[in-house]
Amino acid sequence: MSKILAGLFDSNNDYKKLEADLENSGFADSEYIIYIDDSHSSSKYLASVAVKDSDQGDRAHGVFSQNKVLKTYSFDNISIDQADYQNIKKLIDARNRADIHNSPDVRIKGSTNGMDSEVKF
Repeated sequence: MSKILAGLFDSNNDYKKLEADLENSGFADSEYIIYIDDSHSSSKYLASVAVKDSDQGDRAHGVFSQNKVLKTYSFDNISIDQADYQNIKKLIDARNRADIHNSPDVRIKGSTNGMDSEVKF
């Protein structure tokens, strides 16, 4: 089984450029999927690339970076045939729920010269 590298892109980016960059980097048309939702003009779009080795992974990361990827996800033991939109979306949602998000700044107050257990003379 291969590995899937999925990237979330802003709607302002041109998905046709992403397609061209992937193909110019050596990925065949059957090795990637770009998911587009035409019903919402301001929605983001998603792309999945089948990666077989670290060289392909590096090339896919490079293409994603050139096209200003917002977030990248890596999924092991999944083929491009199993990478339909609902399946990838379900995996991404599960991964996002499992992530530990930053909490607001917590201020810890240090001790003062108030009450303590020492007896002072």
